[in-house]
Amino acid sequence: MRNPSHLNWKEIHIQLSRLPNLHPITLHYFMHQFRLGNEVLVPFLSKKGILREGMAMLEIGCAEGGVLAAFHKANLSVAIGTDIETQRLQEARHIAKALSLPLEYFQHDILHDPLPPEWIGKFDIIVLRDVIEHLEDPERALRRIYTLLKDAGYVFFTFPPYYSPYGGHQHTLLNFWGRLPYIHLLPERFLEKVAASGWQPGRQEVMRLRRIRLSVPQIKEVSKRTGFSIISEKHYFLRPVFRYRLRAPLPAIPITPLVKAFPHLMQFFCTEAGFVLQKIGSGAA
Repeated sequence: MRNPSHLNWKEIHIQLSRLPNLHPITLHYFMHQFRLGNEVLVPFLSKKGILREGMAMLEIGCAEGGVLAAFHKANLSVAIGTDIETQRLQEARHIAKALSLPLEYFQHDILHDPLPPEWIGKFDIIVLRDVIEHLEDPERALRRIYTLLKDAGYVFFTFPPYYSPYGGHQHTLLNFWGRLPYIHLLPERFLEKVAASGWQPGRQEVMRLRRIRLSVPQIKEVSKRTGFSIISEKHYFLRPVFRYRLRAPLPAIPITPLVKAFPHLMQFFCTEAGFVLQKIGSGAA
């Protein structure tokens, strides 16, 4: 078998499709994560000089591990993924073993579980892709992440702002209403009614995100309060992951500077906000 670091996504897909007991949906999730990481995230961070050979990386909310596998190709010294879902971690380990990737996976909740002492000050970069909007207390999460980073370490995260067309994750209802943009912005009583016929886990998450409502101005304020400097910020009308998730040749369309001049209005059209933060000062560990 060829070194997995030199395999392209098509070769990896063929190799994994031969695995017994790997569900096609799991394979799809891993592959869209891997392609996004390999073709978008790694080049973006490398070009900015943020991602470099020999770095230690932690991905929070790694799911099936596709993004972590893509970052490993950048010759990291340490690549660790965490998630709260046991099944997804089992699938991630199964895939990593099949590809001979030295990735480590742990079940861990960044908000509530104790921080392993060996992780304190260990990481050069911590990644949260579409995770931070699910955390009830993003400020606490960033304060805890601060303690895991080395001096001048980086945090990179992406998320759909709550006020964007599908920022309420209504698509997880798996019903007619979940296909409609902005349905999550209607009065709560109405949202509860339209969610009632949806998939049970989706209903719970839609109502939980309704309480969190993470916005771009809010995350910028929280980032500064927790000892970070915002060194990069990017926003999209059409986010890069759509191309891979929907398996369609869709372009990534950034939001123009003119629209960015109105940050509160921008959120209603922004399907992805991406930030790179850098640890500064003594912070609030």
